[in-house]
Amino acid sequence: MSTSAEERDEPKSPRIENLDRTIAHLDLDAFFVSVELQRRPELKGLPVIVSGTGPRSVVTTASYEARKFGVGSAMPTAKALRLCPEAVVVPPDGAAYKRMSGTVMDLIRHHVPQVEQAGLDEAYADLTGMLAPSAAMRRVVHDIRVETGLHASVGIGPNRLVAKVASDAEKPDGFVFLSQEQARMKFADSSTRLLPGVGPKTRERLERLQIYTVDDLSEASVQELTDEFGGRQGPWLRARARFEDDTPVQTDREAVSESRETTFSVDVEGIAELRERMAPLVLELCKALETHGHSGRTVGIKIRYSDFETHTRARTLDHSVSDRATVGRIASQLLDEFQPSRPVRLLGVRVAGFTGATSKPREQLSLPFG
Repeated sequence: MSTSAEERDEPKSPRIENLDRTIAHLDLDAFFVSVELQRRPELKGLPVIVSGTGPRSVVTTASYEARKFGVGSAMPTAKALRLCPEAVVVPPDGAAYKRMSGTVMDLIRHHVPQVEQAGLDEAYADLTGMLAPSAAMRRVVHDIRVETGLHASVGIGPNRLVAKVASDAEKPDGFVFLSQEQARMKFADSSTRLLPGVGPKTRERLERLQIYTVDDLSEASVQELTDEFGGRQGPWLRARARFEDDTPVQTDREAVSESRETTFSVDVEGIAELRERMAPLVLELCKALETHGHSGRTVGIKIRYSDFETHTRARTLDHSVSDRATVGRIASQLLDEFQPSRPVRLLGVRVAGFTGATSKPREQLSLPFG
């Protein structure tokens, strides 16, 4: 049984209040499941999976009871049910999650003026200069719990990277603050996958260099990393392992693109049927562009085959577009030019290069497709 932040014996040093920069990362625990449990209290304590019902559905979120069986986000739902046959599958409700997310973000901004929403269930807050930043974030967590019934984990540190990793260190109900050096010591023996931005393929390439842990990466030769990953990514990876990060909290981040995509329950082949399947995506996308007051100069498509090989094609115009007729026509032309060579698993359409954004809602917060 996990203990709350108030019950844990937390270290009192270093004093985060004395750092030049103080950044917090707040992450709502098992967000989609938690929202569903608010509406279905009879499911509390049971292994619950939020997922679509199609043969290719994936888990969007699993309750901690389901996670004990090895169920995790992005796992195929069929596999999750093999691991946990007694799991209760609940279909996702994107509208409900967005409403709850909006409530939570308003609560955070009530206590901290500089907030960057990083997703439906997470946000960064710049606490620099606040007299008692830890106390401010405890008030945020308390208000979220009282007002919504949701639980959140918080990491606090001298930069976004430390805060992000710290917020996940003691979930659920975690409250962890670390200096850069403490983060290096605490996570030295962790896999490099702990670091945001290090995915499975990057980890495999690192392991070919005999680099397995965060500490291994922090001590790796810059030249060796540069030879393998290039002059930009190589040094960047080493900096990540040393928990170096100067990325600011961006309170007014504007969306630069919007997209819609769908994964088919059965592979689709043939240009005619793919065009037919693309039409509702274009309609939904263009309605969203109109609602948000967005238009863009680049129209693109995304195609994924059954083996997950993914291709994108795009065309940049000399003027911005957002209307259904133009977006649909260009997307169809790109599809015709690409001519998929085998059945398609996923199809998407995108408008990017936004210009003239208005004061209407600006953030694109997407939900995973089941």
